[in-house]
Amino acid sequence: MDLFNKCYNNDNHQLINKAREMEIYPYFHCLESRQAPEVVMEGRRKIMLGSNNYLGLTTHTEVAEAAIKAVEKYGTGCSGSRFLNGTLDLHLQLEAELAEFLGVEHVMTFSTGFQSNVGIISTIVGRHDYIICDRENHASIYDGCMLSGGKMLRYKHNDMADLERQLAAVPDTAGILIVTDGVFSMSGDICNLPEIVRLKNKYGARLMVDDAHGLGVLGKGGRGTASHFGLEKDVDIIMGTFSKSLASLGGFMASNAAVGEYVKHASRPFIFSASIPPSSCAAAMASLRVLKREPSRVSRLHELSDYLRNGLKSRGVKIRESLTPIVPVYTYELMDTLYYDKKLFNEGVYVNPVLPPATPAHECLLRLSLMATHTEALLDEAMDIIKKVFEDGAQI
Repeated sequence: MDLFNKCYNNDNHQLINKAREMEIYPYFHCLESRQAPEVVMEGRRKIMLGSNNYLGLTTHTEVAEAAIKAVEKYGTGCSGSRFLNGTLDLHLQLEAELAEFLGVEHVMTFSTGFQSNVGIISTIVGRHDYIICDRENHASIYDGCMLSGGKMLRYKHNDMADLERQLAAVPDTAGILIVTDGVFSMSGDICNLPEIVRLKNKYGARLMVDDAHGLGVLGKGGRGTASHFGLEKDVDIIMGTFSKSLASLGGFMASNAAVGEYVKHASRPFIFSASIPPSSCAAAMASLRVLKREPSRVSRLHELSDYLRNGLKSRGVKIRESLTPIVPVYTYELMDTLYYDKKLFNEGVYVNPVLPPATPAHECLLRLSLMATHTEALLDEAMDIIKKVFEDGAQI
């Protein structure tokens, strides 16, 4: 059998070809400008409602200047891992400032957010341990679970009774890591952290929160999900990224010193990857400093999120309720979702279609996400377009 048969004959390949033939293929649109509330994609203006640039810092002058100065001083890359020649004073400074911001003993950085989850989980969990995982956790968490060799048990999304059932099934002799997204990236849901902490303590587990979409969005001054609930001391490991609120690239783990030092010296994805480039490191640090200096960006983000939710509902557009800048709009069926996404794109609004396996088969969504730099006028323009597209129906 030809190894490549799967590349030519699979359901996904057929769906992609069908979507391209019907001109409703939704991926790999070419961005020709900065990541901002208004962008140029494929030669035309679009209102950007599909970015994770929550605080709008990718275009901040201070952030851009920090990246430029870092390239001028350090060059374009580190050409090695943190273990060897790849540790810059910038990395150490960023880690120290993040640790102070989050109120933890230790922060270590990874080259990407995906690598962070894989590197943390596959190191902390061994083959005799158990991982209890929310079903809607990010794909990088699932890959970390698989690479760990541990036993993974999944609980229904935000279902605390099901979480307890899974915890009760773990042998007393096994170590347990509960892993959950803080803010779930597709639905905008926030995890039920108070109840997770209660169950963690009851069953002697450890707790890791993926705060990729929580940092800069929730909590005091944007400190994340644990801060949002006042449970900073009850979360053992916080994972975060720089590619969203901090307008750069990379990820990190925040923990106590002993856990951090263990992962730093044992995590293969960390040890065998080149370190974050100087420009990315400097941009993340500059973004963090802006966030600390301007916590009003977080409150502004929530004002705009409420404005968008209320505006869509008043226009008769059915949304999934959330408390975050992620606003899902129901479209249900896969082909309808692709039609609506294409029509919105053609009318000048960019959003993200959410399709299986990211959603159940008949619960597809259009994911809208906001920046603190959007304006009410721009959102009104986008919402009027969304209303018209949904009133016209799914056919192009």
